[in-house]
Amino acid sequence: MKTKPHPLFVLYQWLVAFPVLLVLTILTAVFTIILSPVFPNAQFSYFPARWWGRFFCYLLFIKVKITGIEKLDPKKSYVIAANHQSIYDIFVVYGWLPMIFKWVMKAELRRIPLVGKACESAGHIFINRKNPVAAKKSLDRAEAQLRNGVSVVVFPEGTRTYTGQMGKFKKGAFRMAADLQLPIVPVTLRGCFERLPRNGFVVTPGLIEMIIHEPVEVKGYENEKQPELMQKLHDIIESAL
Repeated sequence: MKTKPHPLFVLYQWLVAFPVLLVLTILTAVFTIILSPVFPNAQFSYFPARWWGRFFCYLLFIKVKITGIEKLDPKKSYVIAANHQSIYDIFVVYGWLPMIFKWVMKAELRRIPLVGKACESAGHIFINRKNPVAAKKSLDRAEAQLRNGVSVVVFPEGTRTYTGQMGKFKKGAFRMAADLQLPIVPVTLRGCFERLPRNGFVVTPGLIEMIIHEPVEVKGYENEKQPELMQKLHDIIESAL
């Protein structure tokens, strides 16, 4: 059962935390737009976004616990597949996943002032889910970047959950992994829904966990066996919820 935040904490969110985070979001977008073209795929250009994600947790008294980070080789590229509980999934992955990666995100996010431009400058991939041809081209661009330790992060459900339960997976991430023969890393995000559910406006302090599972090799799961791979990844992620 979700604990209701104290009224004073709700005031703090609206009068202090959210205005500060709005300013930080603008600054992060500006620095990303400036740094990313000059230092593409460099830790330096990712620094503003990493601390942006962390401040969204620190300022709202959310503790983040990471397990399994030792299972990742920083010099290797992966397709990282995570469940999608809340907008806080983005802050946690940005803040605590210690690697260069590209998001696969909805094309509608490109229209957000400054943020959309910053994501484009950083090389994140926008997917137009209403246009299969455009979506395929976007995934091809994503594949072209997955080299030399650059990874991609995908929410295979395609959208945030309304209930906290996992939805069905879409095929794009698994097709990408199979095309490039890259391992898929299942990641379970737990506690994000309780901190801020979809359509929620008030954050509840507490714990978020990011559980990194063993990478799964895609060899042997091509073509007609792809649904079997999707179900396997779904079961692994769901097992830690």
